[in-house]
Amino acid sequence: MNEDRMKGNWTQFKGKVKEQWGKLTDDDMDVIAGKRDQMLGKLQERQGLAKEAAEEQLNTWERANPDFRWD
Repeated sequence: MNEDRMKGNWTQFKGKVKEQWGKLTDDDMDVIAGKRDQMLGKLQERQGLAKEAAEEQLNTWERANPDFRWD
């Protein structure tokens, strides 16, 4: 997938991510920028989750949003 398409994919799904995890800020979204490892770190930090819990929540979100692809 080319870079423009990946950016469009992230832009499209940012709103869904923020709906799911309301404590994430716009600055967090810029840091995450479609990268799964960054997303896990921010979930742990902002939501106060252990790594395993963040991974479980993210896996659940990914199953609910199968069209999304991480960078």
